[in-house]
Amino acid sequence: MNILSRALGRPKNPPPSGKKRINLALQGGGAHGAFTWGVLDELLADERIEIEGISGTSAGAVNAVMVADGLARGGPEEARKRLADFWRAASRDGEMSKFNRAVSDRLFSLIPIAGGPMKAWFDTMASYLSPYDLNPLNINPLKDLIVRFVDFEAVKKSGMPLFIAATNVHTGRLRVFPREKIDADAVMASAALPYVFKAVEIDGVPYWDGGYTANPPIYPFFRTTDTEDVLVVQINPVLRPSTPQTSQEIVNRINEITFNASLIAEYRAIEFVRRLIDEGALKHGTGPGEYRRINVHRVDLGFIGKKLTPQSRLNTDFDFFEMLHRAGRRAGRRFLDSHFDDIGVRSTIDLRDEMRAEGGEDMPSGMDRVPPR
Repeated sequence: MNILSRALGRPKNPPPSGKKRINLALQGGGAHGAFTWGVLDELLADERIEIEGISGTSAGAVNAVMVADGLARGGPEEARKRLADFWRAASRDGEMSKFNRAVSDRLFSLIPIAGGPMKAWFDTMASYLSPYDLNPLNINPLKDLIVRFVDFEAVKKSGMPLFIAATNVHTGRLRVFPREKIDADAVMASAALPYVFKAVEIDGVPYWDGGYTANPPIYPFFRTTDTEDVLVVQINPVLRPSTPQTSQEIVNRINEITFNASLIAEYRAIEFVRRLIDEGALKHGTGPGEYRRINVHRVDLGFIGKKLTPQSRLNTDFDFFEMLHRAGRRAGRRFLDSHFDDIGVRSTIDLRDEMRAEGGEDMPSGMDRVPPR
């Protein structure tokens, strides 16, 4: 689906008086997803905010299905409880056995273990063996947690626009699973880092982590929701002030750049369409031949991001999760205090700055052949 897809004509359904409606796009980032938990907790607690749609990748996909499940079964308070219970269970102090937690260290970066003989053994073996050698039985403790916490049938019946990204191993193309197709396998596919996890097969097609192709996807909201406001919770650092030197630092930085590239591309396309609408070249609306004018907002790690490292994505101490949760709540509150009035009015990040190449020139959108009307 091209990012410039025309929105389907949908009846306007304004939010209740005094409320503002937003879509959420949640990045992946291992244990740093506990920051997103905090942001979501603050948004869900604010009675002025109504969440219309959610998209997510990797850990963002996990957070997304927890929220969708809670909203479907009990509303915002239940969603807050689902998130809190999941992150407690996923922590080192949670409910996994020591063996399952050791296996999880190599299977999914959200659930590693502390240093010790078993971890050292897994790390050594992983240097020589693929996930197909290291885990032939495909043990997946995280999937067990998700199955236990999420009623996917309730989510499917909820009607909420919900989207999860994964990458088709054969074609290298993005696959976005809509709500009707989302189950525990889709969530695991979204989080399947290829160096540590077997590709997840769905209908005979293998999938890897969605971060390679959409982290997270924004375009599905254009045709499925009334609101034109998207709040991105971005937990992959864009800026690293130091130059990586060790092999691990280099790999980590390459992953950060790769996992942000698709999001920057979506920013570029959104800004391009906004510019054409503002110039009168495209018609703004939701009918045939009309285009959405998307307002983009962002909450990121901010100052605390400078203290986090790629290695801290593997820290599953519940104290660490709680610290990130508190930071996320503060960041969510700062966003609402500063920009609640901007929701539905304008973007609160400079998309032209986001898409600008080194040297100060705007990057071409790749869509400059769209004819003016």
